[in-house]
Amino acid sequence: MSRVKSRRVAPLLAGLAAAALLLAGCSSDPLAEQYREGSSKGFIAGDGSVTEIPLESRGEAIEFSGVTETGETVTSADKLGEVLVVNFWYASCAPCRAEASDLQSINAQFENEGASFLGVNVRDQAPNAIAFNETYSVTYPSVLDVDTGAMQLAFSGSIPPNAVPTTLVLDAEGRVAARILGQVTSPSILETLIRDTIAETGAIIDSGTGE
Repeated sequence: MSRVKSRRVAPLLAGLAAAALLLAGCSSDPLAEQYREGSSKGFIAGDGSVTEIPLESRGEAIEFSGVTETGETVTSADKLGEVLVVNFWYASCAPCRAEASDLQSINAQFENEGASFLGVNVRDQAPNAIAFNETYSVTYPSVLDVDTGAMQLAFSGSIPPNAVPTTLVLDAEGRVAARILGQVTSPSILETLIRDTIAETGAIIDSGTGE
């Protein structure tokens, strides 16, 4: 009997250990490391391409509403007048974890400087999202979109299927100004996209008022 129990307990312990590693820090995150080394383990993501949309060529403002992992409601109207960086992700996504610390660093850099960050978690419920935030010290909120898909629908014209992570930069009017399709591998590129979009704010205001 003891042998049977030990055989059953061993896989259970192995599973628990794997679950613990899933949300381990960057320095000991095997999945993120495999992704950095080029082993995607069948994961489908964007190609890392960067697209900038000229001011005169942007479409309509994106309208959205959702509830974050902490139960707060956030809407597009709340974010008008400043640049908004929207990152689509989920906890077991290897490139999402590989870019998490860079995104948080850029978020901190632009806090109170004309830009804010908002995540959109496409697969997880609140406990997993919160655990991810704690592991990677992420301070900006994420809308949980797994049940309704409303955020993905709102941005459907800007994000191809299966392209997670994707990071969008919205201008002060809520229009998509730039997109990084796939992992943010060069933080300086995202920083530049944000700075350029912040710098446009005056031109957008003048255009809207006719001044």
